[in-house]
Amino acid sequence: MNNVSLVILAAGMGSRYGGLKQIDTVGNNGESIIDFTIYDAIKAGFKKVYLIIRKEHESAFEESLVKHIRPFVEVEYVFQDKDDLPEGFKCPEGREKPWGTTHALLACRHQVKEPFMICNADDYYGKDAFTSMYNYLTQSIDDQNYSMVGYRLRNTLSDSGTVSRGVCQIEDGKLKDVVEIAKIKRDGDQIVYLTKDEKWEVLPYESLVSMNFWGFTPKIFELAEKQFLEFLHRDLDGNPMKCEHVIPTMIGETLNKGLYTLHVLSSENTWFGVTYQEDKPYVVSQFKQFKENGVYPFNLWEVK
Repeated sequence: MNNVSLVILAAGMGSRYGGLKQIDTVGNNGESIIDFTIYDAIKAGFKKVYLIIRKEHESAFEESLVKHIRPFVEVEYVFQDKDDLPEGFKCPEGREKPWGTTHALLACRHQVKEPFMICNADDYYGKDAFTSMYNYLTQSIDDQNYSMVGYRLRNTLSDSGTVSRGVCQIEDGKLKDVVEIAKIKRDGDQIVYLTKDEKWEVLPYESLVSMNFWGFTPKIFELAEKQFLEFLHRDLDGNPMKCEHVIPTMIGETLNKGLYTLHVLSSENTWFGVTYQEDKPYVVSQFKQFKENGVYPFNLWEVK
């Protein structure tokens, strides 16, 4: 099966970053992280990209990214609209925040008809992750067998502040549970997180975490729709302006129902991204070094 696609989550608001970080320049030839993501995906074998964005950002994405990559890959926009809610629900007046990555995933339900991988726009995953996922999607994927690429917690932290991660429980190479944990940070030689009781607890250094790098078939939309509906019934009234539902939570809620198996493809690569504006200088230096070492060409999108 070679008809597989890349879906990129790029509709977030970047409140902690202070701007549209999905297309902020980090490369020394004007690239954003998403340029390197798509470049790595094309090299791995992907032929089509779906970009999940907000409609008002279409012209910005077209000018800074999409017009450069169209000669190399098929591109289709998917628009995440906060008013796109199940029957009986209405977006609260004054809400600006999208409904999270489960809702973004659901935005694809009318367009994505083939097996696909989905990942964040503002995370750098490393070349191996795309090759591993492409191989899985073309050789092993079906409606009962999904996949994810997991990263070591120690390789996914920011020096600029706390982060949220889907902490995974793995057994025989399969995901048994994933719990979204917020406010994780380094504390000396330990990694800690802030509990609901406002206490700092230790997390294992080598914990495997989800960085939103998943492989699915379109069957996942049925599961996501059900969990998103349950979320709205449960959480909307209590926190109408900010509540959201994310893919790791959706997976955690459905794994124990026996509807599918989720195979873990681990990566020892060091993740990096731009959670905070203060992260940017490090990211810029890493891509500059990659180019100097020949990992990437100076001009990713040179038409030869």
